[in-house]
Amino acid sequence: MRRIDKTYRTALTAILLLAATLPGFGADERRNDSIAVPDSAMATMEAYSDIVGVIMAKDSMDMKKQKNAFRKSDAKRAMWLGIVFPGAGQMYNRKYWKLPIIYGGFLGCLYAMKWNDMMYKDYSQAYMDIMDDNPATQSYNQFLHLGTTIDDSNIERYKTIFKKRKDYYRRYRDMSLFIMIGVYALSVIDAYVDASLSEFDISQDLSMKVAPAVMRNHSMSLNPLKSTSFGLQCSLTF
Repeated sequence: MRRIDKTYRTALTAILLLAATLPGFGADERRNDSIAVPDSAMATMEAYSDIVGVIMAKDSMDMKKQKNAFRKSDAKRAMWLGIVFPGAGQMYNRKYWKLPIIYGGFLGCLYAMKWNDMMYKDYSQAYMDIMDDNPATQSYNQFLHLGTTIDDSNIERYKTIFKKRKDYYRRYRDMSLFIMIGVYALSVIDAYVDASLSEFDISQDLSMKVAPAVMRNHSMSLNPLKSTSFGLQCSLTF
């Protein structure tokens, strides 16, 4: 705001100086308003208008540079915020569109882990019931088709089925946990890399310069033509 006020004060000063150079400035207002303005006054007016335009354009560029400098993020702070609270690093980097992806990944993994854990417990209980000889524990009947019973002819097959399904849901429950940890780690890495790239110079000052160069060889000869060689040196500016 101080810079803007300074710009307006500079423009106002230029306008007052312009008015002072006009003929009849401060004279009686009763003069005829149809007096023509000399060409020199018009040229002075255009010159001051150009000066004011240049000043305001420079001020606008300075404000944009300050705004871009303000948007730079600290990579370490973004990383620690992401470690303490998932998604905080993305909020610090002002990348709010990444939050639904991160929290969607967490919610999906939590749902998969809870559902697989529930199925694992049910099949574990059914497997334990079918393995004992207690007729009162028959929780495995809820997994059988209507009208299907377990007897001596098929009990071994159902034991294998329940054991495989128990191990299947346990494996995917553990996998859901590892994937959730991976989402957490990726959110931290993304916050750190994104903050680091905010300090990367992406200006359009990209140039290549090719020039002749003289390079010394490892030769011990006193002859300068044998101890040196000529070539081209290529340098990139980015």
